Formats: sequence, C-alpha cells, structure tokens
Amino acid sequence: MPRPVKWRKVSFIPPVRRFVPAGRPQCGLEENLLKVEELEAIRLKDLEGLEQEECAARMEVSRQTFQRILLAARAKIADALANGKALRIEGGNFTRNICPMRCRNCGKEWQESYEHLQQVREGSYDCPSCGSPEIICRSGSGQCCCAGGCRHPGPDDQAPLA
Repeated sequence: MPRPVKWRKVSFIPPVRRFVPAGRPQCGLEENLLKVEELEAIRLKDLEGLEQEECAARMEVSRQTFQRILLAARAKIADALANGKALRIEGGNFTRNICPMRCRNCGKEWQESYEHLQQVREGSYDCPSCGSPEIICRSGSGQCCCAGGCRHPGPDDQAPLA
C-alpha cells in the first residue's frame, strides 16, 4: 500500500484561476492543470526568491518533494507558454494550515488539514488507524491552526497510550 500524500501548506490562494493565451479561441483550447501547491512552489521560489530549503520548510515538505513539485509546475507553465495552451489552477493536496493530532485510544500521531477540523470538533472524524473518535490536538497550546477550537489534551493525555 503506498504512503498517503502529505498535505502541502500554502499561504496563497489565487484569485484568478484560469489564464488563456490572447487571441486564441477558448472553445476547444487545450489546457494544463496547475495544482495549487505547484503555484505556491513557483511563488515562493521564483517570485519571493527564497532558497529551496526555506520554501520546503514553509510548505512543510522535504526538499526533495519541494523540488519535484517545482519541476512539475515549471514544466506545465513552459508547455502552456510554448504551445499556446490555457492554464487552469485548481486541486492538489494542499491546506492553509496543519494541525498535529493524536488518538487517545491507540496513540497514533498524524497531521490533519485545517479543512477537516470542523469534523474533528464535531466528533465526526475518526482515527485513521483504529477508528476511534477519541482524537485530540497535540499542540495543546491553542496556538495551532485550530486556535483552541478542537479538543486539546488534558494532563492525562500527554503520553501516547500505545
């Protein structure tokens, strides 16, 4: 079974999601799909001029993963520019923020995207390992992306139970 794809942290969601070459009819125009995390990689490296290590740290991925994301983005953009294709920005495995989670039942620790925190708060999100609904935020500080809205650990929740 392949490893699940980790969430890529982005801090910019583009207001414009589609670019079309001027003077080309839009009907039947080929387009390349640029994932949101690919745009973020281009933005951090080429627009902000950050070093690759800093870019990877901001997106919370390894340098190798960042390099793969960046190369894929550059290839799609180059293809669109050189071959007169449209460019559409959407999708991918991205989140605006990441919250560290832990299961009280089995002790499994993982990172959850900000977008799933409402399910965690409501108790309708279960541990991906054992299926228990007893999930808490490992941050415990109220300073993570949930801003104190999810279930934080109490004194008896500090050590994994597994």
